[in-house]
Amino acid sequence: MTEVSSLTGRLLVATPALADPNFDRAVVLLLDHDDEGTLGVVLNRPTPVDVGDILEPWAPLAGEPGVVFQGGPVSLDAALGLAVVPGDGPGGLDGPPGAPGPDGTGGHRVDGSPGGGPDGSRSRTADAGEPDESDEPEGLLGWRRVYGAIGLVDLEAPPELLAAELGSLRIFAGYAGWGPGQLEDELAEGAWFVVDSEPGDVSSPRPETLWRDVLRRQRSELAMIATYPDDPSLN
Repeated sequence: MTEVSSLTGRLLVATPALADPNFDRAVVLLLDHDDEGTLGVVLNRPTPVDVGDILEPWAPLAGEPGVVFQGGPVSLDAALGLAVVPGDGPGGLDGPPGAPGPDGTGGHRVDGSPGGGPDGSRSRTADAGEPDESDEPEGLLGWRRVYGAIGLVDLEAPPELLAAELGSLRIFAGYAGWGPGQLEDELAEGAWFVVDSEPGDVSSPRPETLWRDVLRRQRSELAMIATYPDDPSLN
């Protein structure tokens, strides 16, 4: 298979033409992308469930709105946490201890028990390796960098280990996954725009406007698409 140029750390922004209801006006942060597949979380799907209802110890660190977000259609019973470490420089990709691996294992179930496997068809198939604690940022146990200042949180760690260092935390139930070549096919079909992420995207206090906000800040014709009506028949 031809080597894939990694899009890890970038955003997928659904085009108005994307018909899949799971991703209508979705903004997806890519946590892992290589020739074995792709894994990400949808940043703008808040649910009515408070973080305190499923992960009470982490609720004080959750940003507004303090609810669980639906990260995607795969493994909806597994939770993962994303948080920004302010001022942290760019870095490499590492999987977090206890966070879902490419096959959905690990992490934390939304009922409080250890993580679960995928229950959807759009899952990665690569095996998850054992976490290597030596790869954690020095002095910050329980957080693994994904890209720049954005990292995944070990939800089985004591929150007090991270409370002083983290920016606002966001909890996701489920994730979005693509097998080898699937995302590339969707990109070729024009289903997604690929744009740079900003640390604030993870914890936007107004997720309902994130799709338009991300497009509006682009210095290209994409900024015009931010005005696209919710009902295409009104265009």
